[in-house]
Amino acid sequence: MHSSRFHPSAPPPGVLVFAASDPVSGAGVQADLLTLAALGCHPTTAITALTVQDTVGVTSVYPVAAEIVDQQARAVLADMPITAFKVGVLGSVENVAAVAAIAADYPDIPLVLDPVLASGRGDAFADDELIAALIEHLFPRAALITPNTVEARRLTAMDHPDDPEQIAARLLACGPRHALLTGAHEPGDSVCNRLYDANGLLRADCWPRLPGEFHGSGCTLASACAAGLAQGQNMPLAVRAAQVFTWQSLARAFRPGQGQYLPWRLFHGD
Repeated sequence: MHSSRFHPSAPPPGVLVFAASDPVSGAGVQADLLTLAALGCHPTTAITALTVQDTVGVTSVYPVAAEIVDQQARAVLADMPITAFKVGVLGSVENVAAVAAIAADYPDIPLVLDPVLASGRGDAFADDELIAALIEHLFPRAALITPNTVEARRLTAMDHPDDPEQIAARLLACGPRHALLTGAHEPGDSVCNRLYDANGLLRADCWPRLPGEFHGSGCTLASACAAGLAQGQNMPLAVRAAQVFTWQSLARAFRPGQGQYLPWRLFHGD
């Protein structure tokens, strides 16, 4: 009898996600899983927090104990090759420290950090203490950080909306090798995203602004960047490809509940 099981010619690249769970699968670890799988990677997870939320907003966040986050991640890393890390909501200062310690033990694995400070509605995911921990412990470990401009200003304690170069320079001074400033929160008919490294602007990409409000767009973009890096793409190429995927998933978004639209990340099968 022949097996009907699919056997890829080589295992897909493994990506380890540190993120919170979202019950509606719009954002968080569920968004990461859908994105990474759609882009040909094998996603693995270390759950950092449980949330109570829907498409309208977040009701509560319950961080997972740091030792359990550590045990989840190290079990995966001991068992299979991982070619990229993706980090989202961590839920506690202790979890920031745990993830930073793991990243320090695996310095050759590129880490994409999406510093999610609040939900799309504005529900807080991080206080000042957690932000300080992110900057001190995880920024220096990150190959790429992907803040939107609102998050970037809060991370840098700056309020100059028209000076992305200065904001990027201050972010990069904290240690990440690249910063992608996303512009969905800025006014205008286009959304412009800018990638910087220590030498300045590497690329700028502008996209037609889509109508509606979306739940999980930032998670999708950061995970898609991690997928590109896991597959061996250089940073500018990975960031460009991630934007294409994200924009296409948002253009096909659907509204299953009473709040925001959810990206349709499986559009390749349409």
